[in-house]
Amino acid sequence: MGKQTIQINMDIPAPVETVFADLSDHENLGPILGAKITRIRDGAQNVNGEGSVRKLNVGPLPAIEETVTAFRENELIEYRITNRTPLKNHLGTMRFSENDGVTHLDYNIVFESRIPLAGGLIRKGLNDTIRKGLRRYAD
Repeated sequence: MGKQTIQINMDIPAPVETVFADLSDHENLGPILGAKITRIRDGAQNVNGEGSVRKLNVGPLPAIEETVTAFRENELIEYRITNRTPLKNHLGTMRFSENDGVTHLDYNIVFESRIPLAGGLIRKGLNDTIRKGLRRYAD
């Protein structure tokens, strides 16, 4: 129970402009994360930017809607789950930096579970799925 945290730090052998473009594009995330992802609302300044909303479908589970709450090109993407799901107080933060053509991704997710004792299982499933997808992407 309580707050769950996922922290992923990864170096990706590509320029930050490429990695940011790939990971900020809602439809691009689907193959990376093994989910069906659809942009359902464009952001004000950028279609995938602040205010944009994406819908994630993972297997038979109910759809999750995530709203981008902060977006700084090649630096930051922040998002929250904005529909009713088994997760609450969810915040995902992706920070990007580059050194000699290699992008460093600092990806953090915090959330709580509405279902008693399920938070740890949800954290493990999310962590494993995201890490596997990002490793595949980085190769």
